Amino acid sequence: MMTMSADLMIMNPLYSVSSTTFASFSANPMATIPLTSMLFSCKHTRTKIVQRTCGKWGGGRVRDSVNRHGLIFCQSKTGDMQIRRYCPFLERSLTFSNGALACDEWKAVPDIWRSSADKYGDRVAVVDPYHSPPSQMTYKQLENEILNFSEGLRVIGVNPDEKLALFADNSCRWLVADQGIMATGAINVVRGSRSSAEELLHIYNHSESVALVVDSPEMFNQIAETFCSKAAMRFVILLWGEKSSMACKGVEGLPFFTYKEIIDLGRDNRRSLFDSHAARQDFVYEAINSDDIATLVYTSGTTGNPKGVMLTHRNLLHQIKNLWDIVPAEVGDRFLSMLPPWHAYERSCEYFIFTYGIEQVYTTVRNLKDDLRHYQPEYVISVPLVYETLYSGIQKQISSSSPARKLIALAFVRVSLTYMELKRIYEGKCLTSNQTQPLHLVSMLDWVWARFIATILWPVHLLAKKIVYGRIHSAIGISKAGVSGGSSLPLHVDKFFEAIGVKVQNGYGLTESSPVVAARRPTCNVLGSVGHPIRHTEFKIVDSETNEALPPGSKGIVKVRGPPVMKGYYKNPSATQQALDEDGWLSTGDIGWIAPHHSTGRSRHCGGVVVLEGRAKDTIVLSTGENIEPGELEEAALRSSLIQQIVVIGQDQRRLGAIIVPNREEVLLAAKELSIVKGNASDLSKEKMTSLLYKELRTWTSECSFQIGPILVVDEPFTIDSGLMTPTMKIRRDKVVAQFREQIDNLYK
Repeated sequence: MMTMSADLMIMNPLYSVSSTTFASFSANPMATIPLTSMLFSCKHTRTKIVQRTCGKWGGGRVRDSVNRHGLIFCQSKTGDMQIRRYCPFLERSLTFSNGALACDEWKAVPDIWRSSADKYGDRVAVVDPYHSPPSQMTYKQLENEILNFSEGLRVIGVNPDEKLALFADNSCRWLVADQGIMATGAINVVRGSRSSAEELLHIYNHSESVALVVDSPEMFNQIAETFCSKAAMRFVILLWGEKSSMACKGVEGLPFFTYKEIIDLGRDNRRSLFDSHAARQDFVYEAINSDDIATLVYTSGTTGNPKGVMLTHRNLLHQIKNLWDIVPAEVGDRFLSMLPPWHAYERSCEYFIFTYGIEQVYTTVRNLKDDLRHYQPEYVISVPLVYETLYSGIQKQISSSSPARKLIALAFVRVSLTYMELKRIYEGKCLTSNQTQPLHLVSMLDWVWARFIATILWPVHLLAKKIVYGRIHSAIGISKAGVSGGSSLPLHVDKFFEAIGVKVQNGYGLTESSPVVAARRPTCNVLGSVGHPIRHTEFKIVDSETNEALPPGSKGIVKVRGPPVMKGYYKNPSATQQALDEDGWLSTGDIGWIAPHHSTGRSRHCGGVVVLEGRAKDTIVLSTGENIEPGELEEAALRSSLIQQIVVIGQDQRRLGAIIVPNREEVLLAAKELSIVKGNASDLSKEKMTSLLYKELRTWTSECSFQIGPILVVDEPFTIDSGLMTPTMKIRRDKVVAQFREQIDNLYK
């Protein structure tokens, strides 16, 4: 038994503790502070902060104890009561007997876990095969893990409304930590490991976070030097790995906890609460309100420092309750998860799908191909880059086949593309911005013609499905739908997957709108659009100069309003005022239009869908005064297998240009086929590569409204690590242009 000195400050596990020093005597090799110097401030949030030495707390009755983890606690009774923030539905079994509000509906995001545990208790909820140890949890186990983590946070001193930085990558423990933090009434501030230390520090300090929950020792070691000198951290929690792997320099005295230690602390304290009615009486129970901030999500920072988006429980619950119209998940459906979980799109979709008893399998970019084949998921929720990668892989496999097989496969694909084009015509799913209603006779003849030709092509399309497309399906799974969001889905990729029978539903949203505000439905999957607005959400298109609302079919700035729209930007009222007007309309900064309603013709089922055409801030204004959206040209150029990445440039110039990252293997292969170099050549000169890429660019962009002039070929791809891509895989145009400014100037000379 440990002997406690009279000057040792000790803490009650039932009370919230605010401290700058906290040591786990059993397992932290880095904490070598004498017991007599370990002082804690027991924070009673109702009225006062009390500091004490053991046995000398005036008027209070004190009982000292040491729990099995070696953490010293102090149980104390005073006239003050501790406020305990709680999720009214998730924790109703604990709070109801104490006269606290019991609730039969969700008021906070973590409330969903009680419903899911009751409905799907023994079903597998998560499979995480690539972390050590590999993990699998049922819905009941997941609920308990969240409750234990939440209680463990209370034990080590996390208070309601405090911010905790959650810097980690996709895993089942990220989900537990995220929901555990929310369940205490605290606010998590999220980001992934691929952000720079400087960006993470900015987010941590700007958000006024008090502690850090980090993915692994490796991640902490990368940011330790920056954080320990410039950030105030009360403690650090490791989701994966051991404390022995932590860098020691500069972190002396900083308390570290492993994920398991937090879970164990929480489990023990929950048991104490359930076993002792008197212990439960020490609290004033305060339910989390739906309008409380649940999380701060910082934008990707394509145009400067990231802004902290304040999302409430109500914002996120709206997503949870309304995304089934887009993804009609059923019990037992398998989802493959690979996006960063702090990405609002991945995050809201995860919350939603867990309310329907699905099984989520965590994967990585490296393992995606194998996991698609192995797990055969019904759904994949991802960004366009994933579908572009799958498309490129399929095209490459076809191209590398024998000449006969290649010819057959390409012929089948062409027939299927034509068949689906005709099918869209007679089903009335062809987009148009024209408000004029077509004549009934013309519409009828159009329908008869399309139906007749499609009937002729249908047997060939059916044969293609059996001979060619079946193999593709068995390789990628996605038996129900792939859902795309986060950026623009190239139309050629969209059409290809439609032709081979893989349904891809494109959606639209922003971090500022929690994020989904529109998406294509399974029953109305209009290619080229982002679908209809989700329930309770309004869209309008306004003139960029007058801000007046425009009629359907007219192009302008997209604005949205409804329950998913953010509370505002954290500590940034001027940015909030620019984004949100007094009527609650959020200016998205995107250019688009709403399809007009037609009663007949090719577009009769397209009315009301939203079509996007680029970002207002991406618009290039030539010296001739012409405004050009670069997205159309970039999308067309990326259809070429020779072009890996492209950024169209030309602001204030007489003509457009482009910065191109080539796909070197494909460029060399094309050069050999065109006899530009010998068959045994292993490299290509810069001049020959530039000439070949320029011809390729002209070929693929020939049907665009504008053409690209001079091009700059660069060797290194744009990456997150180089700072030229955001963590959500969007190219930072301003950073690319700034980095190559001198070469661009020479290009135009």
